[in-house]
Amino acid sequence: MALLLVGCGGADSASPAAPERPNVLLITVDTLRPDALGWVAGENETPALDALAAEGFRFPSAVSPVPLTLPAHLSMFTGMVPRRHGVRDNGQVLGAAPATLAERLRDAGWSTGAFISGYPLQAQFGADRGFDHYDDTLPVGAEGWLERPASATSAAALEWLRATPEPWFLWVHYYDPHDPYEPPEELVRPGRKGLYHGEVAVTDRGVGELLAGLPDTPRLTVFAADHGESLGQHGEPTHGFFLYDSSMRIPMVFHFPGRISSSESSAAPRLVDLAPTVLDLTGLPPLEGTDGVSLVPTLEGAEQEIPPAYLETRQPWITYGWSPLEAVRTERWKLVLAPRPELYDLMADPQEATNRIADERPVVRRLQAVARERKERPVVGSSTTADAEALAQLRALGYLGSGGSDREPPPGLPDPKDRIQARNLLTEGELALRRQDFRSALASFEAVLEEDPGNRFATLRSGIAHLKAGAVERALTLLEESVRLDPEQAEARFALADALTRAGRLERAEQEWLETVRLQPRRVAAWANLGTTLGRRGELDRAIEAFTRAAELDPGNGLLWSNLAAAEQSAGRLDDALEHLLKASENWTGPFPQRAGLGALLFDTGRRAEARRWLAAARPEEAGFVQARLRLVALELQAGDLAAAEQALADAETQAPGLRQQLRGDERFAALFEL
Repeated sequence: MALLLVGCGGADSASPAAPERPNVLLITVDTLRPDALGWVAGENETPALDALAAEGFRFPSAVSPVPLTLPAHLSMFTGMVPRRHGVRDNGQVLGAAPATLAERLRDAGWSTGAFISGYPLQAQFGADRGFDHYDDTLPVGAEGWLERPASATSAAALEWLRATPEPWFLWVHYYDPHDPYEPPEELVRPGRKGLYHGEVAVTDRGVGELLAGLPDTPRLTVFAADHGESLGQHGEPTHGFFLYDSSMRIPMVFHFPGRISSSESSAAPRLVDLAPTVLDLTGLPPLEGTDGVSLVPTLEGAEQEIPPAYLETRQPWITYGWSPLEAVRTERWKLVLAPRPELYDLMADPQEATNRIADERPVVRRLQAVARERKERPVVGSSTTADAEALAQLRALGYLGSGGSDREPPPGLPDPKDRIQARNLLTEGELALRRQDFRSALASFEAVLEEDPGNRFATLRSGIAHLKAGAVERALTLLEESVRLDPEQAEARFALADALTRAGRLERAEQEWLETVRLQPRRVAAWANLGTTLGRRGELDRAIEAFTRAAELDPGNGLLWSNLAAAEQSAGRLDDALEHLLKASENWTGPFPQRAGLGALLFDTGRRAEARRWLAAARPEEAGFVQARLRLVALELQAGDLAAAEQALADAETQAPGLRQQLRGDERFAALFEL
């Protein structure tokens, strides 16, 4: 993902002095390889970013700490590696600490605004801390709220700026280069990377629109990527799984007229250096305890030793149960700490094709010491797991782990290098499952399980595929195993509870629903399903508690209020049931399907004037239609309108032939038979 603080004009002898409290523009671009930019490799046309880089201080070989959107961005804002700020995967949620760049600028008087284009950075995950205005509005796509096009994000940011006092800190995030690569036809580039380069061109056009619309005031500008994209190198199609430079090397540019001259460095600064550098350039005190350093000495032409970068990916562990990876990277060397460790001389071997681990033991020992020192630094932040709907959206974007269980891994796990084919097969299986192609999905998952019987992702998704296909007993076997493999995986608990409910094993299902809501207390569907299970078991008071929790979590969901009302009515709590059924009607999209029931409740609780419109609006397909019409007959007779009462009875007879004869002798309807 790329990050950009945008300024204007070159820095030369005629440039004005940099202001003490400059405006700061931060632009981030997701999944951006340096060689996709014209100024780095000349392979792609990116005129807006090229012009910015030409006037700024350029780092074509900066380094991300993690190949995932959310934790990388939080490292930008906190100056800490993911291990220390606590968010190791997309879908986890940042806790109350550590402090962020936006908080520091806001507290010092800057107006702060953010405009987000991709789901992994929505406010619910915690990247909004410190922003007065956080616009994460995304258009609804075929699979939910996924991404906003670059031009739309630029337009929203410029509209906010027009009404915002200076100084301001504006973060604009672009998501277009993330897979799937679907640029407009006119921007598709030639060659193997053509679609990806086309998405980068879309982003560049959006950046150009943003820069053209900015007010002509001095600005500090920084541009960098959150991570790259492997595009098949080392067998990885996208990113997240390995720590090779194809997904870890990123571009970074600082642009500040009057303070920073146009130049370029082959040094390897880190994303954790971004916040300390911005605070230094704006004259604010540093954040405490960061892993990053200010790059101002380098930007001003002085010699500076930039510490080695510490890298990690927990995706192999969180998602698949394989070994996580760590690495230490300098400008020349990279040591990958894996079950079979790797050492690469990046200057002689930029493609990381030749492992030098056996040839450079002194280098290995030195970098191992750096890794030990970094792991001894105290953890400052913590994370929780996002709710189920958020994780489902992330899975639709291809983030198969998405905030799952992250217990400390045991020793002896498989090396991800030995599992890349299995990982790609699992990705294919997940895509097939999303298409409801259960046969293809199961073929992929089962092929992996033959080679890796304990693979927790394949076990879980196989169980879910069988469940969706209706093979409940087979699903139960796999989902029981999934829970055994990872007891803290909420999705496994949810799926097992669902299977047990379908199989009628309600006592066991109740326990699994309870485990699910313990792990994900904001998971609305789990609370609602717990309520349904408790109701079927006759535990009405507890069912009401569960339905109440679900409705409070999602108060705009009419179905949840309806479920709560039904449980309360079964328990004889008619006043409560009426209150909540009215809430259901107020929050229902489209015609309310329980008009008969609501009218009957209003009638039975003495609110007959209000009952009339609901009883009259009931339709024959509704449960309780006949009883609703009989209550309407009674109301019309009470009002003295025999014709209306006769019509209401005729309506009821369409669903209950012979009803008129059954009512003879019932004194409530005697007036109908006196004609």
